[in-house]
Amino acid sequence: QVQLVESGGGLVQPGGSLRLSCAASGRTFTDFAMAWFRQVPGKEREFAAAVSRIGGAKYSDSVKGRFTITRDVAKNTVYLQMNSLKTGDTGVYYCAAQDSADIFSVSSRSHEFPYWGQGTQVTVSS
Repeated sequence: QVQLVESGGGLVQPGGSLRLSCAASGRTFTDFAMAWFRQVPGKEREFAAAVSRIGGAKYSDSVKGRFTITRDVAKNTVYLQMNSLKTGDTGVYYCAAQDSADIFSVSSRSHEFPYWGQGTQVTVSS
């Protein structure tokens, strides 16, 4: 088991920035590929970004060039730096972990991630 706790959400104006954090505990952090998904009411959870066990990143087209996912092994934490935020980025952001034998790749499919945090709200509004 791994426990995930997100933080860093809030209210920001369009064009602004936020950094989300996800602290992991319970198992060896480097055993997991990590990802961020987001969800708005009435819609399915949507992939935003993911990072492999060795730090390779993957992004959805909607956030590519604006968001950056990184992982800090010393702090057992994954970050999502979000810049140039748009109103369409509003939603609950969830951190997820995938117990992966592959150190190079990472999935973007939510059903392949068994571990989830409680979510943190991001609201982009003027």
